[in-house]
Amino acid sequence: MLYDIIIIGGGPAGLTAALYARRANKTVLVIEKATFGGQITFSPKVENISGFIELSGNEFAEKLVDQVLNQGADTEFCEVVGIRNEGDKKVVETDSGEFTAKSVIIATGAKHRLLGLPEEEKFIGNGLSFCAVCDGAFYAGKTVAVIGGGNSALQEALLLSDLVEKLYVIQNLDFFTGEAKLSEQLTAKPNVEVIFGSSVEKYEGDGEICGLKIKNLKSGEISELKVDGVFLAVGLIPQNDAFVGHIKLDERGYADSTEDCLTVSEGIFVAGDCRKKKIRQVATAVSDGAIAALAACDFVDGKKFY
Repeated sequence: MLYDIIIIGGGPAGLTAALYARRANKTVLVIEKATFGGQITFSPKVENISGFIELSGNEFAEKLVDQVLNQGADTEFCEVVGIRNEGDKKVVETDSGEFTAKSVIIATGAKHRLLGLPEEEKFIGNGLSFCAVCDGAFYAGKTVAVIGGGNSALQEALLLSDLVEKLYVIQNLDFFTGEAKLSEQLTAKPNVEVIFGSSVEKYEGDGEICGLKIKNLKSGEISELKVDGVFLAVGLIPQNDAFVGHIKLDERGYADSTEDCLTVSEGIFVAGDCRKKKIRQVATAVSDGAIAALAACDFVDGKKFY
């Protein structure tokens, strides 16, 4: 089948793009390799989505998916490994076959960044986690650490603070970079201790994490911290490797596109957290999805998008 638009990625940007494209009567396929909803599904409580006083990220994702399926979009679970741009059609190569469309929207988002410490990956699932709503219950009544100081780290820490006996928050800067309201809520918790100006040098443990070695970045002093688990929230890495040659990337690997969501390749668009932008929020991802979809629809219809 030749689709009008193939959307790579099923987060808020990709799903919104699918919604707008279907409303324009375009045939749409959304390809997702993991979980529909993207990073927002890891947020236990979201209060800044228009129209909702409060809901979980997973609830929001489910609503998006239901809406898109109701509009008649097709979906596939597989991993995209590349694109062949054949002019009037784009062939999306996946680990389970090829799919063809007149245009493509890349909305692959980003994955969790690691610290780059020795043997770090072996501890994932063995004391090292990224999602408090997924794994927090395993550490009820225990001692854990959250590494990071942005909104994601503060939200993870707030959720964990209601579950654990003791919570350390380790931030390499001398201040939090997340919202002031979240910072105030967290520092008011009696079981929370914030360690500023320090970096994690090593995960301690044989098979599972049992502690951390921490370096004070001013004094150089190394100290040990006994913990039962670690939640890492130090940023994201854009998922654009499969599209090198079709889109221009900036020095950090993000798609070098402005708010118009256009790329250097006609008929290929980008949307969401995989794109270079100052603000990465659900609201901006949804905006990207709408813009990219309308641009792709114009392309399919033979119009020039401005």
